[in-house]
Amino acid sequence: MNPPLPFSAAIDRYLLYLQTEENKSPLTLTSYRQSLDLIVSLLSIKTVNDLDKQVVRTLKQSLQSVRSRMNAPLSIRTMNHHLTVLRAFLRYLIQEEELDVYPPDRVKRFKEQPRQVKVLTVEELVRFLDAPDVTLREGIRDSAMLHLFFSTGLRLAELRSLNCKDLNFRTREISVRGKRGKLRVVFLSDRAALALQTYMESRTDHLAPLFIRHPERATDILPPGEEFRLSRIGIYNVVKKYALQAGIVSDPSPHTLRHSFATDLLRNGADLRSVQELLGHKDLSTTQIYTHVTNPQLKEVHRKFHGREESVSSQRIA
Repeated sequence: MNPPLPFSAAIDRYLLYLQTEENKSPLTLTSYRQSLDLIVSLLSIKTVNDLDKQVVRTLKQSLQSVRSRMNAPLSIRTMNHHLTVLRAFLRYLIQEEELDVYPPDRVKRFKEQPRQVKVLTVEELVRFLDAPDVTLREGIRDSAMLHLFFSTGLRLAELRSLNCKDLNFRTREISVRGKRGKLRVVFLSDRAALALQTYMESRTDHLAPLFIRHPERATDILPPGEEFRLSRIGIYNVVKKYALQAGIVSDPSPHTLRHSFATDLLRNGADLRSVQELLGHKDLSTTQIYTHVTNPQLKEVHRKFHGREESVSSQRIA
């Protein structure tokens, strides 16, 4: 009989499997590693066989006491993410390692309220997109970035990974590799295409990344120039900077622009399935979080089209 598999060794084998067999992105691997390392740190167990009902219950209690970097409790969504990673890990142990471990379906997630999304109003969007000073080199870059976010609904990581060669101004299309390595095509609006063309014409380097930092130092650098690629926090800070300048008090993030892109499509008559494809959602249920934002329109539809017979009857009675 083989000795019990140590938890740390099992994690290493699982992540290697995700990388080599499932072709998961580095970002996904990092996220899974962080979740599993956190789980190990919260539990006093040595092997994967030590995981049982009481241990899972202890884990869920411990997650509620964990504090974030901002010294705030973890959100239910974050705690459920860690539990989802644990379930996937256990499923791997059963299917690939053929181990008799705690059933993943018995790891119950916390009850979660329907997800609320933050979107910008039309007026806020106008102020936000017009905020960069396009007389400056940095402002030209930032204007192109903000317009690209709103035109395509890209995730932050997807936008950051883009290279100059990915742009096709003739078709105004960009092929994007999203979550789970899935490819999809996104499209440029007129304003986004113009902002990106202006930005590309301002570039004096030949580096591969689409959005770079310190362009004044990049002119004489040979490609690819990955060290000049704008970081995730750099892109995040660009969005925060112009939201502040535009006087938007809701504190939007890059993902707010993705939400605004989706709700703008739905409000203007796009069907949910098409929006799902444009966002790169695996399940339609994920896209349905946006329907509550557009539901106020239903009140007007109800008022306009429902109860006509009652109105006619009332007139006859009068």
